[in-house]
Amino acid sequence: MSENRGVVYVGGGKVEVHSIPFPKLDNPQGRKIEHGVILKVVSTNICGSDQHMVRGRTTAPTGLVLGHEITGEVIECGSDVETLKKGDLVSVPFNVACGRCRTCKEQHTGVCETVNPARAGGAYGYVDMGDWIGGQSEYVMVPYADFNLLRFPDKEQAMSKIRDLTCLSDILPTGYHGAVTAGVGPGTTVYVAGAGPVGLAAAASARLLGAAVVIVGDVNPLRLIHARNVGFETVDLSLDATLSDQIEQILGTPEVDCAIDCVGFEARGHGHAGAQAEAPATVLNSLMEITRVAGKIGIPGLYVTEDPGATDSAAKKGSLSIRLGLGWAKSHSFHTGQTPVMKYNRQLMQAILWDRINISDIVGVEVITLDNAPQGYEQFDAGAPKKFVIDPHNLVKRTA
Repeated sequence: MSENRGVVYVGGGKVEVHSIPFPKLDNPQGRKIEHGVILKVVSTNICGSDQHMVRGRTTAPTGLVLGHEITGEVIECGSDVETLKKGDLVSVPFNVACGRCRTCKEQHTGVCETVNPARAGGAYGYVDMGDWIGGQSEYVMVPYADFNLLRFPDKEQAMSKIRDLTCLSDILPTGYHGAVTAGVGPGTTVYVAGAGPVGLAAAASARLLGAAVVIVGDVNPLRLIHARNVGFETVDLSLDATLSDQIEQILGTPEVDCAIDCVGFEARGHGHAGAQAEAPATVLNSLMEITRVAGKIGIPGLYVTEDPGATDSAAKKGSLSIRLGLGWAKSHSFHTGQTPVMKYNRQLMQAILWDRINISDIVGVEVITLDNAPQGYEQFDAGAPKKFVIDPHNLVKRTA
């Protein structure tokens, strides 16, 4: 077996499906590794983080094979792999982690210290994250397989719920991490900034954790309609009414207990005029305004150290005009950084398998072929209220 195809960033806001090398049990430096496996990709999702690269908002090089949200079937195991076998169906955390360093042992797998020579933290198909080849492809290699991979206990059952389980590689744990770090619990009131897939996953996670009210805000009317249709309160940030006023109309008070930023650095301003222009600090500043004193703010939304497409020189280096004094005065707690997927994915798998959360309906999963991935990127970039799931081998559609 030697053929493989994948989604490749070609520059200028474009991706194309190209022939790429069939994976080997080698690390990015070309050294043979026996702790890895090769997967036949069952499903692989388009993520908002991929869009940042495709839009030219990072230093991602052309030719990068994209894709960090991967579910697959093991077809080859290295000689050091002990707990997995050919035929196993597994979820791949987007974090590449060794399981051996201090941060991995402390469950901070998003900042593994050994898998990326440039900085802490590795990921598949992502800029500055260790040059691990992405999984929006037919086949992919996963290192440290015994540590990284979550095996589904019943393959047939898992395939019957694959549209939900495909979300375990990133967006569901990421949304859940945002809710947990924001302090969501029974009876809390929660505001989620962003009605994209991660925002909806955060809202669903807040509901799973027992929140009394979950409010989702966005400037995209189609995404707000979808959020309402799946049971969340919404606020329209393109209106001139302030966020606090709209929250007060729902809750009777202008503040919430917990807030989650699922937008990140490509945020837009609020109000009819503001929504047309980028304002990268808008979300963080607004969350400090509407979060009660001593409240917590979870920040799974992406912020970067280099943004070539930023509107000002400070933002190009990740420096934003944040009202930290307001957060300090209100004794807010902030939690940032990549989600340590392995901290949550097993529990969330059980929640899916036991019908505690219907995440595919909530985020609007739409299954597409590998050849249609470029069109999926275009629709997602245009704001479609969907989570596009690529089905390279037509395995997901067969379960319909």
